[in-house]
Amino acid sequence: MTDTHLSDTRFAELAIHPDVQKGIDATGFEFCTPIQAMTLPLALEGKDISGQAQTGTGKTAAFLIACLHRLLTNKPKESKKKNPVRALIVAPTRELAIQILEDGKPLVQFTDLKLGIAYGGTDYDKQRKHIEEGVDVLIGTPGRIIDYFKQGVFALDALEVIVLDEADRMFDLGFISDIRYLFRAMPAPEERLNLLFSATLSHRVAELAYEHMSEPEVVKIEAEITADRIDQIAYMPSNEEKIPLLMGLIQKAGDDKGVVFINTKHMAEKIEAWLNANNFSCALLSGDVPQKKREKLLGNFKDGKCNILIATDVAARGLHIPDVNYVVNFDLPTDAEDYVHRIGRTARAGASGTAISLICETYAMNIVDIEEYIEHSIPVNRDISDLIFKDPIKPDLSALRSNRKRDDRKGKGGKKDKPEGRSKHRAKSDSSDERVRREKGNPNRVPKEKRRTRDDDAAQTAEQREAAKVAAMEKRHQDQQKSPRIPLRGRRGHEIPAIG
Repeated sequence: MTDTHLSDTRFAELAIHPDVQKGIDATGFEFCTPIQAMTLPLALEGKDISGQAQTGTGKTAAFLIACLHRLLTNKPKESKKKNPVRALIVAPTRELAIQILEDGKPLVQFTDLKLGIAYGGTDYDKQRKHIEEGVDVLIGTPGRIIDYFKQGVFALDALEVIVLDEADRMFDLGFISDIRYLFRAMPAPEERLNLLFSATLSHRVAELAYEHMSEPEVVKIEAEITADRIDQIAYMPSNEEKIPLLMGLIQKAGDDKGVVFINTKHMAEKIEAWLNANNFSCALLSGDVPQKKREKLLGNFKDGKCNILIATDVAARGLHIPDVNYVVNFDLPTDAEDYVHRIGRTARAGASGTAISLICETYAMNIVDIEEYIEHSIPVNRDISDLIFKDPIKPDLSALRSNRKRDDRKGKGGKKDKPEGRSKHRAKSDSSDERVRREKGNPNRVPKEKRRTRDDDAAQTAEQREAAKVAAMEKRHQDQQKSPRIPLRGRRGHEIPAIG
């Protein structure tokens, strides 16, 4: 851990509420990071902030300190509704919401402010009960927050502070319509403190800030994380060499903590199976892992019970895991910006780290956009022969969850196995007794065996054919003609037949 990421500004020099300052002192923090040094003086004066900063730069503490200071220096607003919250902090992911809560607990330990959390996936009734008991600061994800709000679990009419963390990620995940819904339920922008933080202040984020904030101060901290404190290196394996190379890199790293990023869940499960089969301690974090299990896996990784975390991009943002020594991009991300967020899991809070990228046959073209985005090339080591893991044990991949789901889909909605001896057309019965054929056509039709054929007509003489025609005409005239049935008109759409 180094101090090169810190500024010359001390927290004690700022006009922070004494009770919050005690919490800062208890955490051992003395100097501000650049984003904290630039935003806190403005936010403490009550000015709105639209801030750009990468993950791991201390923006969570910046908005938490500003939020708590505002609540402690102002009296609560009056509300006519039940359980009004004074501050709302919205995060795009459950892991980030939990992390914000954990970072906030030391800061409120010398105050009477209560923190609450609302996120999906688990503890629905538990979270609801805690909020109903009364919280000052509610932290959560948009879906669960709106769910409780619509049920009247809490109110927003007396809100004093609103914080949007990772605003650009809100757009990526489709939460912006939910965010606008919450904004419409709050007091006017000039009546509250608005804090927005994002990794990139794109046009859509700037538009959101302009629409729902009161003349915000724009603060930008340019990202130097990819060049200064992270050693970046790339290898160029074939698709068949990727997993043996990954295991060789992990074996070389020893007990160091590492995060392996994968683009697809199926490949993540496949890598987990290979690592487990070869006695590497690892955990898999993907979108379909139940929330309690996710928290347990992250806890084990943070505590060092396992040193390899396999993750899809669900873990690329917002997770603060200390002492991650290296990151492996097993699959190069399709979005160049995700590369920066992925490797930002290491070299946090001034530490150093290593970012390893595997440029394989499938995702090789992504390296062009990545290098253009970070504005420098990544060194490539083409000699991987000494790094390949020797004689790996092959796991049973048929037991993977994704494979089982594929088989289930085939059995339910996919192509079904055909019975033996059956073609795609209905098989014909061997005997006429197996099924009774339905009579088709006119039931008065002459049976086939009694019908006259052209051969029969050819055997008749002209006189016989003429006599048969005359007999048929006479028979037709002799048949009594039935009188037509003239309908009477009744109600609309109904006809009444004539009588007689």
